[in-house]
Amino acid sequence: MASDTTSAPQTANPTPCAPIDPASPILVFDSGVGGLTVLEEVRKALPEAPIIYAADTAGLPYGSKTEAQVAARVAGLLGRMTERFRPRLVCIACNTASTIALGMVREVLEVPIVGTVPAIKPAAAMTRTGVIGLLGTEATIRQAYVDRLEQEFAAGKRLLRHGAPGLVEAAEAKLRGERVDPAAIAHAADALRSQPGGDRIDTVVLACTHFPLVEEELAQAFGPGVRFVHGAQGIARQIARLTQGQEYARQAPDRALFTGAGDVPDAYRTKLAQYGLLEVGKF
Repeated sequence: MASDTTSAPQTANPTPCAPIDPASPILVFDSGVGGLTVLEEVRKALPEAPIIYAADTAGLPYGSKTEAQVAARVAGLLGRMTERFRPRLVCIACNTASTIALGMVREVLEVPIVGTVPAIKPAAAMTRTGVIGLLGTEATIRQAYVDRLEQEFAAGKRLLRHGAPGLVEAAEAKLRGERVDPAAIAHAADALRSQPGGDRIDTVVLACTHFPLVEEELAQAFGPGVRFVHGAQGIARQIARLTQGQEYARQAPDRALFTGAGDVPDAYRTKLAQYGLLEVGKF
């Protein structure tokens, strides 16, 4: 696995001049639990930083929504969350939300923002066969932003894309402690392998923060000789750079917030605690 250094250019709005409250959290936002793969790396880089993890489970999945729906929903939610929680920085730990709504969010929020982009640049540097697979949501793989990344960093190589919404549910199920549907894993691998040149794929971009949660299952499906790349480490480095020199004071346990209706399953709570999210609530 490699990190996505192309996350670094997804820079934030200018850091506010006002002093930062040491208790001010970093807000990590995703459509579901996929952003936990980013949170894990943020913890390593900034272990003292207060964290709020926000999962828009009421809006899941983003990949099947229109661009207008995603942009309006993400901007609206983050507007209310930043007003309520006053974070020092917002991390949009979701490729779909970032490729669609990042510009809009930066226009309306006066807080540093770090987004997530598909790790095409490091994948292009890693591949030996010149054939790269990209697994994302249906919305992500069709974005012009991905086209631009391909043109800039993977010119002369072949990038094969597949929208794999089934992997989102597979990742969510795994985090709940449930069985991962092997058909969803096999379908994602077969969909890339069956494309022209797909038999030569040696590098796969996991262009959804959910997908690293099932990287082990995907590795078995693709077989030996295939490497996977995603952006969590690069995002964490960018957050650390933008908050360098700031003080941290955790005055309450870190927490996870969900927008969905109903109770949060106990299996979720157990896993969230393993990520340091000791309180769980609704937004």
